[in-house]
Amino acid sequence: MPEQQNIEYKQSWHEDYLKWICGFANAQGGTIYIGKDDDGRVVGIANSRQLMDELPNKVRDLMGILIEVNLQEENGLYYLEIITRPYAVAISLRGRYYYRSGSTKQELTGNALTDFLLRKAGRTWDDITEPLATLDDIDPQSLNRFRMDASKAGRLTDLEDLTTSELLTKLRLADINGGLKRAALVLFGKDPGRYFSNLVVKMGRFGNTDEDLRFQETEEGNLIHLLKEVPAQLNRKFFTHAIDFEGLQRIERGEYPVAALREMLLNALVHRDYQGSMIQIRMYDYQFSIWNEGFLPEGLSLDALRRTHPSRPRNPIIADVCFKGGYIDAWGRGTLKILNACREAGLLEPEMREQDGGMLVTLFKNPVSTPADSILTDEALRKQGVSLRQIEAIRYIQANGSITNTEYQQQTGVSRQTATLDLQDLVEKKILTNGGKGRASRYILQTLN
Repeated sequence: MPEQQNIEYKQSWHEDYLKWICGFANAQGGTIYIGKDDDGRVVGIANSRQLMDELPNKVRDLMGILIEVNLQEENGLYYLEIITRPYAVAISLRGRYYYRSGSTKQELTGNALTDFLLRKAGRTWDDITEPLATLDDIDPQSLNRFRMDASKAGRLTDLEDLTTSELLTKLRLADINGGLKRAALVLFGKDPGRYFSNLVVKMGRFGNTDEDLRFQETEEGNLIHLLKEVPAQLNRKFFTHAIDFEGLQRIERGEYPVAALREMLLNALVHRDYQGSMIQIRMYDYQFSIWNEGFLPEGLSLDALRRTHPSRPRNPIIADVCFKGGYIDAWGRGTLKILNACREAGLLEPEMREQDGGMLVTLFKNPVSTPADSILTDEALRKQGVSLRQIEAIRYIQANGSITNTEYQQQTGVSRQTATLDLQDLVEKKILTNGGKGRASRYILQTLN
């Protein structure tokens, strides 16, 4: 049986494997087999009985936990089965913390370690009280906007008569002594940047590559402010046609579906790691992406985002307030809304992946509805099954206006027959159109119908 998430095979014992035991204890537990190869075949170890006696004591002394070490035999060869149970408290090895994630062991440092220790203590980052924060740090306009949105959504009633302090307490944004939690400042702070340096959304308009930055804008402030001002900024300078983010589910052909854009922004703001970098929005000629710091929560995979899955918010207090305000739902359907909105609009399936310490979601325009002089990104073309040499030919057309079969052969080094098949494939994909007959044929980028 091959190695799995909670199983490791090692041919011999090494002290470094204590880190694996620590990682299992901090995650869901697991088993290490000493004396098996990578395929799970028994190869045996000579000092099995000595290790069986020594390892439990060593683990107890170094980590303060108990493990189960069993001596096993197969075909006359002995091997060890080391079973580690998951622990509710954080376990360290010589002052360092390790964690089993997927099939890898990682040392936790920085923000990841902070999140881990808080989680083991039954807390989250947004639940921590900021000792210097007072009610003077709360923005009344943001709070009043939330009152109206929550009333409209019907998820909270009778908010008008509540004082600021009473409302914050009702939303679990203040502790029993009236101290403000981090979530209160993220959601409604007058100047949250005083406490957290990264409540910023950076927006950039690019050409075809990241080097071709045409202009950029930033918005900073609390989450309620960003929910309003980021879409307004995108409408003012980034989108060709203004978008009604309040309710429209469809927009004209060639643009991006509002439901997808809105969910992408909400997901980034609500579920981001607020200890990390700012949110980054990138608009290219042919795609739109949003990146936010923070990997998927434990127990969720990229595949799970494409089906019904439980909601596991990184910032549960922030998420709960946003639910009560009608901004999100509590069923983990945000990514499904993005996928369905793009499908209904006839667009390519959006891409969702973990990248550079965070989540990147990218929407792609449909090349059929894009003017001929628009720049098609390599990534979007590859999603349609376009080969590297075909992409090279498209770049040639963008620079020269058209391409012939002979020019295609010269650019890519293929035969006339292969060039004909490649060009015809691009015509069938409705990326190119044929502007002539026979050897006089010239292929150009397809224009709008």
